Amino acid sequence: MITIKRVYEPFDSSDGTRFLVERLWPRGETKEEVHMDSWLKEVAPSTELRKWFNHDPQKWTEFQRKYRAELEDNPETWQPILDAAKQGKVTLLYSSHDQEHNNAVALKAFLDQHMKG
Repeated sequence: MITIKRVYEPFDSSDGTRFLVERLWPRGETKEEVHMDSWLKEVAPSTELRKWFNHDPQKWTEFQRKYRAELEDNPETWQPILDAAKQGKVTLLYSSHDQEHNNAVALKAFLDQHMKG
């Protein structure tokens, strides 16, 4: 099972394995506050794609397409998440204010498809 959660929300032991899926460290947070099991910078969108998207909801559909292409080209970046999800609950941590249009939402959808087949 894969869930997503803002990194600024309180830690909960029911989160399971916690992966930070951001290329940049979340502002104002210490390593202790994040309570992550692993920081997977490379699974985050490329710097170029992140800057192009710039959290613009109008670019969401195209962002998802481009990000999926990046993920398909780099399975080694997301396979550890999939492996952990097959063993138990996984929480993807993100820092965006927009809870509907962010890389963790797109990554979860991508991983959910790969879990099924």
